[in-house]
Amino acid sequence: MSTPGSPPDRGRQSKRSKTTTDAGSGGVSAASAREAPVRPIYSTGGIAAASAAGIGLAVIVTLTMVGWVAAPHDTFSEDIVDLLRGAVLAWLVGHHVSFTLAEGQMSLLPMGLVLLPGMLLYRFGRWLARSCEIGRLRHVYRAALAIAGPYAAVAGTLALLAQTDEVVPSMPRALLMGFVIAFLAGGLGVLRQLMKDKGVATGDLLDLMPARSRSLLVGMLASTGALLVGGLLLFLVALAMNLPEAVEITRSLAPGAVGGALLLIVQLAYLPNAVVFAVCYALGPGFAMGEATVVAPTGVSVGALPAMPMLAALPANGAAPVLSLVALVVPFVAGAIGGVLTQRSAPDVVSEAAPLWGFVCGVTTGMLCAALAGAAGGSLGAQRLSEVGPSAWQVGLVAALEVGVAAAVAAWIANWWYTRKLTREVAAQREETREAKERKRPEPARPVVELPDDVPVGKGLATVTALRPREEETADGLAEEAAEPTPEQAIVERRARVRRAREARRRDRATEREARKEARRELREQRRAAKRAEGGWWRRGRADEESEEEMYGITYEASPDEIDQRS
Repeated sequence: MSTPGSPPDRGRQSKRSKTTTDAGSGGVSAASAREAPVRPIYSTGGIAAASAAGIGLAVIVTLTMVGWVAAPHDTFSEDIVDLLRGAVLAWLVGHHVSFTLAEGQMSLLPMGLVLLPGMLLYRFGRWLARSCEIGRLRHVYRAALAIAGPYAAVAGTLALLAQTDEVVPSMPRALLMGFVIAFLAGGLGVLRQLMKDKGVATGDLLDLMPARSRSLLVGMLASTGALLVGGLLLFLVALAMNLPEAVEITRSLAPGAVGGALLLIVQLAYLPNAVVFAVCYALGPGFAMGEATVVAPTGVSVGALPAMPMLAALPANGAAPVLSLVALVVPFVAGAIGGVLTQRSAPDVVSEAAPLWGFVCGVTTGMLCAALAGAAGGSLGAQRLSEVGPSAWQVGLVAALEVGVAAAVAAWIANWWYTRKLTREVAAQREETREAKERKRPEPARPVVELPDDVPVGKGLATVTALRPREEETADGLAEEAAEPTPEQAIVERRARVRRAREARRRDRATEREARKEARRELREQRRAAKRAEGGWWRRGRADEESEEEMYGITYEASPDEIDQRS
């Protein structure tokens, strides 16, 4: 049984409720599966949060140890405290937690590191769903809260332990980001596992949303995805064109094998930031690489930059490269895709409403782009690099206008095409219905002929129609054409023919009803006789099956000469 807040259960049995398992795969028996206790959800959520945080911290510590071994260092006993504190800071950076240095604030954080805690929380969310009893999909938020609360406490505690006189992590940001990441990633893992156990498809979840909200969500995600793909292509093309410069920067750093691997990991972690910067460039506002700098289609002005190979993708000072101006088409293409999908998910009968919803899709896309721009930018501590990244409100406003206008036009065109196609289909259906009615139109009444006694008749269902010779029909037709009746006479004759046809159909229906009554009466008599012969009401079903008969109607056709000869 399903509720309005959850998709229907398709009947697929949960793993915990299966009574049998594959003996060859080493599974538990049915009795032991029934005896397995169900864990409390909140205590299990605490275990999942602590496990995810511990594994993520262990991975960061391992990478930090590798970097410490590859670099010049003092004795291990003197650096162990700083090494562990640096690992904790790296773990907090992976949760997008900013911290304050003596030179300034460090808030330009790699967005790619969020993938590590997100994957761990997702896996432990699925483990929580398998370990606890969650009856409905609408109760997923309880499991998400059970993971997010303890995880936020762990993040806040680590931010407190990592504080020194030189480095002070943001405690409120650690609590907030730890809770948000754990709630989203852990809740997604719980939801995915429940959907797998209950056999619920993703389309069923989308069907729970109102049609208009679902269409706006699809359009926003499609537009944002198209923007991100365009930004990624722009960054890769720019980096490929300046690849010799990137190789030269790498050689100047001389990181070695281990250092080169760590440098590659750091650049991959900053790759999402670079993609968002490229999207902002394609939108028009561009981004800054320090105070009083700008990288935009209107021009490029940057100063000294850190020695990072991926920064070789930035254009040189002066006018923007002509090839990069092709990226200005990306927002309009993304808006067209979003507008078409918005209209396709929920078509509008009123043509004036389609552009409105297309523009709303652009506004929501602009809000999401503003959030991404705010998360991708920040400060690198030094005064010269205190402003790095795009302006969130400018990016959101321009994206809403460009994507919104393109989405509105595309939605109007898609709605016009859909309406035109629907009109054609309706017209075709009406034409088919009209033709079907014409085919079912009754034929003119035929003359009723008295049958002689020697003609076999089937319970009143036989009909004999007199066929006229073709010569007579031709002669009558010529006579009628020669007569050329007046319009008033034609109307009277037409009405008479219609009246005779109605009377003939009425007589035929009365004859058929009498025949059906006679057949039912005979069938009842046969059933009563069969029931008396079998000797009880319990054999009635079998007797009915054996006594059923099929009725046939027979139609005889004869010419007037044959009727005269028989009579």
